[in-house]
Amino acid sequence: MRVVVADDTMLTREGVVRLLGDAGIEVVGQVGDGQALIEKVARTRPDVAIVDIRMPPTHTDEGLVAAQRIREEQPAIGILVLSQYIEPSYALRLLEEHPERAGYLLKERIFDVAVLVDALRRIDEGETVVDPTIVARLLGRNRRQDPLAALTAREREVLALVAEGLSNRAIAARLFVTERTVEAHIGQCFLKLGLRDDPTAHRRVLAVLAFLRA
Repeated sequence: MRVVVADDTMLTREGVVRLLGDAGIEVVGQVGDGQALIEKVARTRPDVAIVDIRMPPTHTDEGLVAAQRIREEQPAIGILVLSQYIEPSYALRLLEEHPERAGYLLKERIFDVAVLVDALRRIDEGETVVDPTIVARLLGRNRRQDPLAALTAREREVLALVAEGLSNRAIAARLFVTERTVEAHIGQCFLKLGLRDDPTAHRRVLAVLAFLRA
């Protein structure tokens, strides 16, 4: 896997680069702002770009804007955006238009190399990965019109773990059930959310989007 890292804090950027190198992932570029990211991605064509949301000059959403432009121009390149803060709206903003091959993690997660590498691999395989803290925040908020209302408590729990990017096997281990049981719950989620089997759509990603919008 080939990766570009974009973060304006040099120590953070170099720390991520070192972790990735130790994990056997090739870093083909590292930059400190959104424009440099766009240019580096155009030259190197990585598999995934790791992007801090807040970068120069205003330190608001420059990284996210750059990430969205990359997805529009080169949708085959995966995007993992990082944030120091819990901002579910940014996660939804990234995923709504280009949900596949995208992820959102809190910065504190990335120094657990197993979490970082797992997220990158899932994104590279076309999955969506959302930080579990954001998933928990979304689960806890009040909803006036809840598209997930038809789901049972267990189905919601399974869908939340899908949103975190877990495989069926990992979900089964987390919940102490069989993979077949997980498959059944996910099938019910698809059915109740009206997600028909369509070779042109990724139902797991669409289910995550439904969860984020709820």
